[in-house]
Amino acid sequence: MDLLRFITAGSVDDGKSTLIGRLLYDSKNILADQLEALERQSRNKEDGEIDLALLTDGLRAEREQGITIDVAYKYFSTPRRKFIIADAPGHVQYTRNMVTGASNANLIIVLIDARKGVVEQTRRHSIIAGLLNIPHVIVAINKMDLVDNSQDVYNNIVIDYAEVAKTLQLKDVVFLPISALKGDNIVSRSAAIPWYEGPALLELLEQTEVEKDIDRTRGRLPIQYVIRPQTEALHDYRGYAGKIASGTWRKGDAVTTLPSGLTSRITSIETGGREVEEAFAPLSVILQLEDDIDISRGDLLVNGGRPPQVTQDLEALVCWMDSKPLQPGNKYLLQLGSRLVRSQIKDLEYRLDVNTLEKDLAPGQAGLNDIVRVRLRTASPLPFDAYTDLPAGGGAILIDETSNVTVGACLLQ
Repeated sequence: MDLLRFITAGSVDDGKSTLIGRLLYDSKNILADQLEALERQSRNKEDGEIDLALLTDGLRAEREQGITIDVAYKYFSTPRRKFIIADAPGHVQYTRNMVTGASNANLIIVLIDARKGVVEQTRRHSIIAGLLNIPHVIVAINKMDLVDNSQDVYNNIVIDYAEVAKTLQLKDVVFLPISALKGDNIVSRSAAIPWYEGPALLELLEQTEVEKDIDRTRGRLPIQYVIRPQTEALHDYRGYAGKIASGTWRKGDAVTTLPSGLTSRITSIETGGREVEEAFAPLSVILQLEDDIDISRGDLLVNGGRPPQVTQDLEALVCWMDSKPLQPGNKYLLQLGSRLVRSQIKDLEYRLDVNTLEKDLAPGQAGLNDIVRVRLRTASPLPFDAYTDLPAGGGAILIDETSNVTVGACLLQ
């Protein structure tokens, strides 16, 4: 059974937490004790309703304010597929949390309040989905019951968002009218919206093809650890451990180590405590090579297809996550996979306006939640792929060396 990771996004009070709660509730993925606790804590208990948003709004501040602050993860399954859901916050000051949750998503559900239509945060989250190259987008137009399930309201929002999707070049966009509170078109088709003839949300989630999004041709394996037991039984054992980012790896394949450029061949592949003939993303493996070459944590093993770039001068789109401004001359640690290098910001080329999608050239600095294109230089050569070409090889983070806090999400260009 395969796994689909998806995230809900959108503006404040668009119904993201309620949608997830409804999905879990109607698909019978809530345990009896969870349901009892939900009934006790529900704010709507006097109305005989369960507040399904409480399933994901777990922080005390979230429950008191009725908002989502942190990214909440929920797990459920159906006979056809397993799911991991990330419920992202809608408030603009927590956009950095949304980036974190979206970084590993196969699909994004963008919620839109039918009464408000496409708003600034809808665009911001959609831009992030485009930058992160999320391959599948479901635009769930929520609270249709509050606009009398009007097809005209729905069609106007579809037209508005279609322009955004075209500008951002979003892939595989599907529109869906729902009411998370009432459960309309969540697990099954609703008679309350008779003019909609497509599948319900759960059916869309079960049908989304994930395997086609994984690159099986270009191998990328960031080395996390070198295993040298040096026991009598394993005196000469040298294994290179890591999680396969992309590609397929087979015994006998030629591999190249970057940034050194040294080459060898695979003599054995181990995963799950046993030796196998081949392995592929996203398995964690231990490789043994026929040559004793200098490989350490942070190096990248590659095989097959077009090799990555290796350079010290990079360009990147950055979603800035710190209250301190991003300025030319600032120094940070740049982490890509298991490789950590010092870097310096050389220039800010432009800042992206989330409302107009226009580029503000040479902004001088970037503030919290700004999306900017920067030029930077690393202290040592960095092997990478352009994120738009191979996301597994081009997603990095900037870390403040003093506080050891992530301050920026980078998409290398």
